[in-house]
Amino acid sequence: MTTASVAARTDRRGSAVPTLSMVTTRFMELRRRRGLMVALSMVTVGLPTIFLAVRLLLHAVAPRTYGPAGGYDIYTGLTVGVLYTLGFLVAATLGATAGSVDLNEGMFRHLVVTGRSRLALYFARIPAGLAIIMPLVAIGFSIVCAVCAVAAPSQLSINGMKVPVGLSRTQLETFAVRHADEVLCDFPSFNVNVAVPCGGGGPSGPVIITRSGPTGPATAAQVNAAAIKVADQNYTDYKRQFVVPPISLMVKTGLWLELEAAIGFLVALGLGSLIGQRTVAMVMMIVLEIILTPIVLRTQIPHLINLQRAVIGIATAHLEPSRLPLAFGGGGHDYRVTESTTTAVIVVLAWVIGWTFLGAWRMRTRDA
Repeated sequence: MTTASVAARTDRRGSAVPTLSMVTTRFMELRRRRGLMVALSMVTVGLPTIFLAVRLLLHAVAPRTYGPAGGYDIYTGLTVGVLYTLGFLVAATLGATAGSVDLNEGMFRHLVVTGRSRLALYFARIPAGLAIIMPLVAIGFSIVCAVCAVAAPSQLSINGMKVPVGLSRTQLETFAVRHADEVLCDFPSFNVNVAVPCGGGGPSGPVIITRSGPTGPATAAQVNAAAIKVADQNYTDYKRQFVVPPISLMVKTGLWLELEAAIGFLVALGLGSLIGQRTVAMVMMIVLEIILTPIVLRTQIPHLINLQRAVIGIATAHLEPSRLPLAFGGGGHDYRVTESTTTAVIVVLAWVIGWTFLGAWRMRTRDA
């Protein structure tokens, strides 16, 4: 075997599989973009940290005015309202940058002349980018989990009323009897025939009401019976509420947020490579996440329902853990276009594989 044939067999520059050195180089190139790294860190880690730090400080200074910094409500607000959407967008920013930076800076020609496979040049960006964005999302989410667990309130708040945690149905009924007026005023209720003064309004004392209006004063026994009825009506919802998010919910939420960030990065990477411009790709990703997805999620168009299910935001919203409020807000109502979990998984795979293929194809066919 000649030296030339041995060298040809050991030369892997034409392989589509990126080497570790290629991935490391891509990782370092992205990390050196300080402005981008600062922006990613501030959104994924800085915003939740600053928000929670301010709440901790305010509660320490004025605990009667400002509630605890943690708890289930703060947890859901930061995960669904902040990390879910902003994590997707910052991951998309990183992906669009990684997909177009070489072309925009005139480095693409220099990479091609090295003899490296163009597919390997593209695929090296995937682990390099994920190695940046996924730890940042994990750090931000871990801070949220830690504060929300340690600084959680000691009681549930139902329409402003403090209720002990972990009561059985009988214990909640007993609590309702001891706080009958507050329960009748603050707890959601229906078909209750007793009214009490609430916040300075209403009758001057407990009264019996019918469809035609008040009919006379209510006895203490009737007030207690109405309070027990309201407690029973709300017991199912009460058991679903948490002061501290369960560990199982934290794990599922973390995986869901990482999936959302990975999708944002991979789709934007392919889009940035296909278009060759970071700005246009970012605008398209923002429109998809902020404008198109909420509209499609809440509006069912009968003849286009299957097309709506093909939107990636619908699929990720379906995969959301069940104990979290609806992504993009729902006012307490589930507006999402229904689809099976299998369909949601297929849509996610189709978007990830499809945009990866398009980005790699454009990298392979682009003129140097």
